[in-house]
Formats: sequence, structure tokens, C-alpha cells
Amino acid sequence: MSNTLSNTFAADLSDMPDEGSSASKDAILQALSGIEDPDLHRSIVELGFIKELRVCGPNVAFSIELTTPACPVKEQMQQAAHQVVAALPGVERVVVKMTAQTRTMPAIRNLIPGIKHAIAVAAGKGGVGKSTTAVNLALALAQSGAKVGLLDADIYGPSIPIMLGVPEGEGPLGSEEDGVQRIFPIERHGIKLMSIGFMTEKRDPIMWRGAMIHKMIQLMLSQVVWGELDYLIIDLPPGTGDVQLTLVQSAPLTGALIVTTPEAVAVEDVMRAARMFSKMEAMKIKVPLLGVVENMSYFEAPDGTRHYIFGEGGGLQVANAFEVPLLGEVPRTIEITRGGDAGLPVVLAEPGSHAAKIYQEIAGNVARRAATLSVEAREFAEGAPLKTMDELKAEIASGKATPQDVAPRERAGSAGTTASAAEGTREGTRGP
Repeated sequence: MSNTLSNTFAADLSDMPDEGSSASKDAILQALSGIEDPDLHRSIVELGFIKELRVCGPNVAFSIELTTPACPVKEQMQQAAHQVVAALPGVERVVVKMTAQTRTMPAIRNLIPGIKHAIAVAAGKGGVGKSTTAVNLALALAQSGAKVGLLDADIYGPSIPIMLGVPEGEGPLGSEEDGVQRIFPIERHGIKLMSIGFMTEKRDPIMWRGAMIHKMIQLMLSQVVWGELDYLIIDLPPGTGDVQLTLVQSAPLTGALIVTTPEAVAVEDVMRAARMFSKMEAMKIKVPLLGVVENMSYFEAPDGTRHYIFGEGGGLQVANAFEVPLLGEVPRTIEITRGGDAGLPVVLAEPGSHAAKIYQEIAGNVARRAATLSVEAREFAEGAPLKTMDELKAEIASGKATPQDVAPRERAGSAGTTASAAEGTREGTRGP
């Protein structure tokens, strides 16, 4: 039995007649209802993932529209869907097309225009590999087919232009529209990039008081023209100060990713950063923790022996404390260091390497967590149906809804603080 239909059959998918089929649409949907989304634990039929179902005699074609292009289980889901439909009596040929429409959180007030998910990458101290994680996460998401932007908001150490190989002197362009200054991010390796480093002299220290920091962050959020993005990854500076408060108050975040190293000293500071997001609830602002990434987890010698030179278990300790997943444990490797210094991060320079695969897995886990939070938050908001950003915009444009009709942020966020979390859960990997 063929795994795919001919190109002609696939191209004419929308024009296929429904009559004369050997298997009914109801029978096909019933077969597919046994396949569950692994994060939402509900049928892909119930969730509305099945699109463009067409039946023509013994031929069946349909698409599965996932909530993120970075879904790490899409191949398994495609194979399972093909298998159950192909097993139906009278079905000879099946084509299953995998698509994605990234869902946004239901609160769209104050959302950066066009951004479906804004994800902060945070740590309580410097030197834990936070910016390296942000860069490789953004690139891995882009490799999956997502539209990605990267905002380097690390006021005190904007190093991401170096990690992405941006030549000295290159920077964003600006223009004025209706009296408002607009800034257009540069594009590098398939992602859009904006950095504080583009606005300062490379070798000069950044010595700004709180008011100046607040103004700069507001400018980067409100005047940068990102366009339509599935994910905006925001690299925060270390600590819990003005930058973090301004950012969280100005732009609703889907969630925050916490980065640590294994040793106790780092864990203590990282705990403070994670608690900062929890304390935002006092301001009626929800910032769910998506999970924890442990950097420099071990060094692997040429003979395969692993040396835990910075200790062991710090990332899991943080994850357990906040009941969120440990999304990945990244080794200390020369490939990661060399890639950052050369302006070609490891997921690009050596995509088949052990380190790159861990970053790719982390990206898939982050995308799954963000998608789960969005779906659960929307359904929590008075049972609202799943809607994409485009659908929300269309409703507002047509007058059927206003931004105020969309569920307030504090209600939307409350559904996501414990989604998919279990104490001690390891969704990442240390590798084989």
C-alpha cells in the first residue's frame, strides 16, 4: 500500500469529490480520534487538528495542523495517522500533510504587534550560558520552520551580535512613519535580530540609570518592526532589576525559560530569578515558567567518560522547586564555545553534533510547552475555542470583537503555571 498519493492527487486536494468513497469521513475521523496530542492528552480530532479531509474512491487525503512548527513528535503523529486510516476497509492510498498554525495566548492587549509567543530567557547570574542558550534556541526553532526573532535585551553585556557573526558597523535601519520612529531589525541566519549593542559603541561601558533603561526597553518593544513571528526570544540580563520589571510589565510573555549551571552557588541565584516571575502575580501579571535548562552539565572526555566538573543535579533541583520540567542538560564542549566565538553557533556549524541535537530537543520542548499553555489558557478563558492570531485579528477588524473582549492577561495566564509539569520530570536529555 503506497504511503503517499501522486503529486497530481495532492495538488488537486481541494477539488477532490467526496462521493463514491469506500470509507466515510465519519469512519476516518473515528479512526483518527484514537490519536492523542501527547501534551494536551486529547484527541487530535477533538482539538480540531484535522483539516482538508478529502475522500475520492479508495484515496484519502488530509492535513494535520499542529500548534507549532517545532513539534518534535510530528513525524510520529503523521505515521500513526497514516497507519490507522490505511487500515480502514476500502482505503488503498493515503496522504497526510503536516502543517502548523502557531496559537497565541488569548490576551492580546499590549502584545508586541505580530508576535505570537514572547519567551524570556533568564538567569540570576552571569556566566551560566544564558545568551548561548538563547541564540541556539532561536536558531533551532527557525530550523523547524518557525518564524523567529531574537531580542538581545542584556543591557550590561550585549554579546549576541558577536555570537551571530554580525560585522562591526552593521545594524538596524530606521525610518519615520507618521511622526513615529520605526526600527527594522537585521536578519541573520534566518532569524530577525535586535540588540542593545547596536545602539551603543562597542567598547564603551553601558552606564545607565533606571529611567534610561526603562526608556530603552520601551523603545525596543514598541518601535521595532518585527513583522509576523511565531516566537520572539528575549535574552534578559542577569539579575532581577529594572530591565526584567519593565519588560514583563510592558509586553505579555508566554513564559520564561530559566538557565542555570549545576553548582550550588549558581542554583541559589537562579532560584531568585525564578521567584521573580512568581512574584509578578502580585501585580496581576502571570509569567509561567516553561522549564529549566542546565548548562555545562558535564565534560565528556575522548574516551567517553563524563566528568561533572561543576557538580551535578542543580538544574533538576531548580525544576523540582518550581514543579516545571528540566528541558535539557547541555554539556561543556569546545564546539559550543568555538561556534559562539566564530559567529556560527553550534546548531548551524555542526547540526549533527551531540550538543546541537540537545539544543534542538530543547527547542522542541519549549515549543510544546508554549503551545500547551496557549491552548489551556484559551480554553480556560470562558471555554473559548482555539483561535489563531490571524483569526483574532480578523474578528477585531470585522467589528465582531474588540481587544477588550479577549480574556484579560491575569485570567489567561493562571491556567499555565503547572501545565505539563511534574516534580523531577526530565523532558530533556543528557544524551545517549
